[in-house]
Amino acid sequence: MVQTYGVAEATDFDPSTGGDEARALLGGDSAGVRKAEGKADGHATIVSCISNLSNTIIGSGMLTFPMAMASAGIIPGIITCVFSGTVAAFGLYLLSLCAAKTKYRHASFHAVSQLTFPKAAVFFDAAIATKCFGVSISYLIIIKGLMPNVVESLYHDLTSSDTNPPGWALDGGNWISIFMLVLVPLSFLRHLDSLRHTSYIALFSVAYLVVIVIKCYFWPLSGMPTRGEVHLIRFSPNFVSTFPVQVFAFTCAQNIFPIYNELKRNTQKRMNIVVAGSIGSATLTYEIIAVFGYLTFGSKVGSNIIAMYPSVSLFIAIGQLAIVVLVLFSYPLQVHPCRNCLDKVFHTAHVAPPVKPVIVEDGDAEDEPEDDENEDDHGHVEMSTLKHTLLTTGIIASGFTVAYFVDDLRMVLSFVGSTGSTTISFILPGLFYWKLSRDDSSMPRSLNLGAMGLAVYGAFIFIFCLGFNIYQVIYPPVV
Repeated sequence: MVQTYGVAEATDFDPSTGGDEARALLGGDSAGVRKAEGKADGHATIVSCISNLSNTIIGSGMLTFPMAMASAGIIPGIITCVFSGTVAAFGLYLLSLCAAKTKYRHASFHAVSQLTFPKAAVFFDAAIATKCFGVSISYLIIIKGLMPNVVESLYHDLTSSDTNPPGWALDGGNWISIFMLVLVPLSFLRHLDSLRHTSYIALFSVAYLVVIVIKCYFWPLSGMPTRGEVHLIRFSPNFVSTFPVQVFAFTCAQNIFPIYNELKRNTQKRMNIVVAGSIGSATLTYEIIAVFGYLTFGSKVGSNIIAMYPSVSLFIAIGQLAIVVLVLFSYPLQVHPCRNCLDKVFHTAHVAPPVKPVIVEDGDAEDEPEDDENEDDHGHVEMSTLKHTLLTTGIIASGFTVAYFVDDLRMVLSFVGSTGSTTISFILPGLFYWKLSRDDSSMPRSLNLGAMGLAVYGAFIFIFCLGFNIYQVIYPPVV
């Protein structure tokens, strides 16, 4: 992946000996690296980082991929999925290069904004926080809608078809209230790496769903609908509405900076492994589900592949529960970046101009002025326990309240997703790297142009998806 972008030479340093050189080549502050020596290194492993980022990427949207493939055919469906994953990986790669230009392990959208567009930093943080908050609410609403069906299926499969579950168990509001006992302590964790164990469980759920799709193709269950037509190439009007599903299915940029900060020996080479591993595993998962799901049901496939299988089987009922587990443990991964961005929004020092190192004749750098003990040159201040508690409580309480009383925020969330996901995945990575590297002769010109191309692509997707959502409001689809 790195060689594709023409900067393989920037990642071939030995982490134990070439840290300063690597930071210098990537435009980072070598003096900052020396000043940071003695500070605690990150403790997250590559495996835990890939797991957390993969869990951020893979969600219930993967169940729509077979329908997306049905709208275009197998070959275009495979190509568009790989294309969307590659573009997303390029955006993450650019953000990791931008992270190397910040001091110590305080990389964030806010810190990079202070180096590029300082006056707009607070607006970027507000947009990202809104997007993550909206997605966290959608997860609770998904759980609220799924659990009654899961309970009913499990109840009938484990007892008898004539026995009905108690009424309270069929109330989705009761279930999200119960699950809050698990989600609240997870959401209060400060470090993303602390969520690695829940990410392992969530990814096991993904693997179980993949097994269902493959198994039911080779050994169909009784009661499954007959297969419709299967096409290698076929473009239908539905392709316009399903393509954004693939584009946004790889959104995870909100967590790339925490992963950079927590990764042990966060060299560019190791960050490339994390990006490639997470995007690659997500792409492979989407492709398997899309291909086998489409081959199983053909043109008759629905928007939720798991709903196409008869739930009278305990094997399928557990698969439905696996979706709940997947969504459940994805919730804290949205609260974490939401809280960090709100911290910057409510931080009164966000307008302070960045202090850049002054390079002197002998090649050494001196910071001017001297940094405060708890604050770096990009306005980073460690979040106090009180602020951490108040922000987390506010996010959880308000999100839970909305999810408890509202059953469908699909249209609102589609607007949030089409604008927020596009901004943090394509527009900001492209603009950030373009601004940081346009006057840096050490960086490849082609990469700078590629960054601008990514921003333009993001702007196109932004306008297209926003326009499509507005069109659906004016002319609602006939169900």
